[in-house]
Amino acid sequence: MDEYEVQQLVAAGLTLLQRSAPLVRALSGKRAAILLPTSPQFFIALAACEGRGAVLIDPQASPSEISHQLADARVGAVFTNASLASTLPDAVPRVIFDDGIRAARVSIDGSVRDVDLGSHHGLAIEGDTDAAGSDEEAVIVYTSAMAGRPLGAVLSHRNLLANARSTLAASGNAHDDRVLALLPFSHLFGLTVTASAPLLCGATVVTMPHFQPSRAAELIANGEITEIAGVPTVFRALLAVMKQRGGRTDVGALRKCVCGGAPLPISLQDRWYDVTGIELRQGYGLTEAAPVILSNAADRANSRGTLGVPIPNVAVELRTPVRYDTRGLPLPGSFEAEGAESVELPQASDRGEICVRGDNVFRGYVSGGERGLPVRQGWLYTGDVGQRNEDGTISFLYTSKPMFTRDGFNVYPHEIELVVSGMPGVAAATARATGAADDDSELEIELTVRAATAGPHPPVTVDGVHAWCAAHLSAYKRPHSIIIL
Repeated sequence: MDEYEVQQLVAAGLTLLQRSAPLVRALSGKRAAILLPTSPQFFIALAACEGRGAVLIDPQASPSEISHQLADARVGAVFTNASLASTLPDAVPRVIFDDGIRAARVSIDGSVRDVDLGSHHGLAIEGDTDAAGSDEEAVIVYTSAMAGRPLGAVLSHRNLLANARSTLAASGNAHDDRVLALLPFSHLFGLTVTASAPLLCGATVVTMPHFQPSRAAELIANGEITEIAGVPTVFRALLAVMKQRGGRTDVGALRKCVCGGAPLPISLQDRWYDVTGIELRQGYGLTEAAPVILSNAADRANSRGTLGVPIPNVAVELRTPVRYDTRGLPLPGSFEAEGAESVELPQASDRGEICVRGDNVFRGYVSGGERGLPVRQGWLYTGDVGQRNEDGTISFLYTSKPMFTRDGFNVYPHEIELVVSGMPGVAAATARATGAADDDSELEIELTVRAATAGPHPPVTVDGVHAWCAAHLSAYKRPHSIIIL
């Protein structure tokens, strides 16, 4: 990874535990959390979580969201850096990584100590790429806020390793690959596709803490990158940079381009190929499946406009969809509401809910599982409806979940509504998506707020609502347009 061997990063994480008894005590009987950008330090933190689940916190998360995740998951200490530490509750024990991989600052109960990680005395780290992985917790990722509050999906070491191996088989990564990791490692698309899978085959991961289209295009043109994975917004931005530069587009050694996280317009795939001469391959997954389920694999012709085929060792069926109301609860008549089992749709061309089974399927939620995605007889019901094509690929049709995607992230209107309804002086709030996501634009969020009429309360203003959202919602969940009634 970058100029470091993965063994160095693991050894640094284990050294941190060896040399900081206060940190070990803070973590005793509790989970850890990682609040870091895409960087080698992320893997030091993962190693230091040894034997306990790690809550992967999105660097874009608001202080309110972070506080909820720390409390819900019973977190004992957070691995972070100085700039992101300001979003943490004051009393939470923390480890600050701001000096490469050679040192960390441990701050617990008002005591601050610098810990040297550089020498790794007595540690000889060997990897085993064939290990199946235990069924113990590995990571917790908050997602599926259909009912208004994100739920912590618990994934085991077995879940993550199984999906990384299957992803590796589908991607065709080799030891000479150099994969550009520009997606957050706090999201499993970034962690699995741009880190875990390539590292399993000895490839190099080049990290980019914050996506910079010009820098990414420069790395590609200089021949430093063989694979890039991102959401549609990433490829739109890269095309814009290439257009600004004019002339011939130099893609250097680039040979694989993967897109996921949001619906990918065929027109964007066409434009990418016309400009670069490389197919933009779409895949599909979700957090509860660790995350990859379908892929336009490297060893078959790219089928533009489709999600591809099931990756190795993952079973996919199209079944009668579960129907949800706007609060994320099953509607009367759905199998989940009635307690009956769904039936598989027999015809290959029929539409149905994408259901997945395999070692990649998660083990449940930290709490509130009745409000999350259901698992029946080992089958995870994704809430997304697709259609199987004659060539075996599956096309995305729509989601039955009350949500939409924005910049590759899932947005749940009911979550926004509950958060804003908690603002003093607000009686109710309604959020909806506006605009049509197309080749060059993303959906926006329009929020209608009804101010309370009874009782003393402060005036509700557009600026006030924006400030409230900034304190309680991640950047991608914040409304673009606010209407006060």
